[in-house]
Amino acid sequence: MVNIMNLIKDRHSVRQYKDVAVEDKKKALLENYASELSAKSGLRIKVVFDDPEGFNSALARYGRFSNVKNYIALLGNSGMDEAAGYYGEAIVLKAQELGLNTCWVGLTFNKKVVKKLCNPSEKIYCAIALGYGENQGASHKVKTFEAVTSIKGTPPENFAEGVEAALLAPTAMNQQNFVIKCREGQCRIVTKHWSPYAKLDLGIVKYHFEKVTGLKVYEPTK
Repeated sequence: MVNIMNLIKDRHSVRQYKDVAVEDKKKALLENYASELSAKSGLRIKVVFDDPEGFNSALARYGRFSNVKNYIALLGNSGMDEAAGYYGEAIVLKAQELGLNTCWVGLTFNKKVVKKLCNPSEKIYCAIALGYGENQGASHKVKTFEAVTSIKGTPPENFAEGVEAALLAPTAMNQQNFVIKCREGQCRIVTKHWSPYAKLDLGIVKYHFEKVTGLKVYEPTK
């Protein structure tokens, strides 16, 4: 059985990719998982393979992306930011389990190309670069346990491990703009202040916390 905490610790953002195709078996596994997550979430999670145009733009080059030929598009109606983060991170960790690298991307991809995947009522929440990285990426600086928690009473036994997992979540500009509140054993995770990707980041953080602790703090809204 795969240890989710190990996947979280091993996964880092990667922007430069090798010219190596993703195997057909791994393509099928990711596409099937994307379909499962789409059905659960109400999003449309589309995995695109062998298409360099999605990251062929001046913005992508400015963002130091190179040789990105595969990506995951998170598409949906308005108001699904948190779900996009939550279920997007699920497929990111599935890719990590399959030995692939990823990078969450909010702006620096070719929006004209990815927009063609959208239905009329949909928007692009994010694109996620995907493939075999030139390297495995690097750890990011994290805040302290005390900086992101507010506790009253006795927290659940595995609370500290959940906080560690949350701190390892990728967030925009590595802001870690969240607080994990625990009141008499009941946990909530909230953003500290508004930012364009605050709700999406919150979904990613909640996914890490829930999967490591087994506690439920997120209720998806379709």
